[in-house]
Amino acid sequence: MSRWQARAAGLGERVQARFAGVNPYLLDVLLALGALAVSLWSVWHDDPDWPWWVYALAVATALPLPWRRKAPFRVFCLSGLASAATGLWAHSAMPQLPLGMVVAIYTVADFGREWQRWVTLVSLIVGNVLGTHSVNGMLFSLLSSVVPFVFGSLVRELRRLARAEASRATEVGHRAAADAARAVAEERARIAREMHDILAHAVSLMVIQAEAGPVVVRSDPDRAIRTFDTIADSGRDAMVQLRRVLGVLKEQGAGPELAPQPTLAELPAVVERVRESGLRVELTVQELGPADVQAAAYRIVQEALTNTVKHSGADRVTVRVARVREQLEVVVEDNGAGVPVAVAGAWSGGRGLVGIRERAAACGGRAVAGPGPGGRGFVVTASLPLGS
Repeated sequence: MSRWQARAAGLGERVQARFAGVNPYLLDVLLALGALAVSLWSVWHDDPDWPWWVYALAVATALPLPWRRKAPFRVFCLSGLASAATGLWAHSAMPQLPLGMVVAIYTVADFGREWQRWVTLVSLIVGNVLGTHSVNGMLFSLLSSVVPFVFGSLVRELRRLARAEASRATEVGHRAAADAARAVAEERARIAREMHDILAHAVSLMVIQAEAGPVVVRSDPDRAIRTFDTIADSGRDAMVQLRRVLGVLKEQGAGPELAPQPTLAELPAVVERVRESGLRVELTVQELGPADVQAAAYRIVQEALTNTVKHSGADRVTVRVARVREQLEVVVEDNGAGVPVAVAGAWSGGRGLVGIRERAAACGGRAVAGPGPGGRGFVVTASLPLGS
């Protein structure tokens, strides 16, 4: 829609909201009473001694209006016949602006069917051209009848455009929600596979140590004690990681991924690859942490750097990984153009941001993203708990 159409539609929505709690039939009755008062006053003002049937015709021009929404064309025909009869036999008693006919014409243009609208328009033009005896009278009659028709048609079109825009917005919202849900499901499945590898490694280590323990329990008691301590540590670590990943479903039919989990020690290699694209990267890693936290931090930095290279237009980015109390804080900040706050706050910037949020949540943490200071650049911050 154009700007003036949008403003008109907005005005219509505000008016509709204003009268949303009022019965439309009551509004139409009040409108009919107003048109009736205008018609009766015009007859009385012209000549108080007009016969009763002139007053009856004046009443008939406004009487059908309460039913204008249910039967717009019938209301137009009834009101039009009464007005035509008044014009033929008591022309001077007609009001300068027949309000009943104006409302009926507007209603047909707004609510009527297409063939009813065309019949109404043709009848108005032919009737006004043939039923007036002067050019000025014809122009005024055409103006007072065609203008309501044009205005009703405009409102009809604005309502159609508003419905179309609402339908498109609903469709876009549903599509965005479906895309986000699919991205979340895919990301959770990927996280589940990665966590499965970590837990499988821990359980395998426990089994190996448990099998070796009885062999050395008599020959080397100290080594046996260390073996059992290793089993206990591995079990506790596995339980912590299992609690963190509980509820994340593994994708059905997914094959095993045999590659080792990434760690923060591998970030320099990622940074070097990013630097090859011409982006200056400053990397600071002051803390490592458990394997699952390292894997999540690695992936978060990787996704953030990928988004920076693809979308930000920045020439410099800073990556900081440090311990803050009992959490591993990951901050990726660039000096690019940034994005609107609403986009970043709704996490609708693409699968990368969705993946960052889900990876942080899988470790019991949280991640936020948004414009940098002063609206310049883009900052991704994640807090990953280091304890259980």
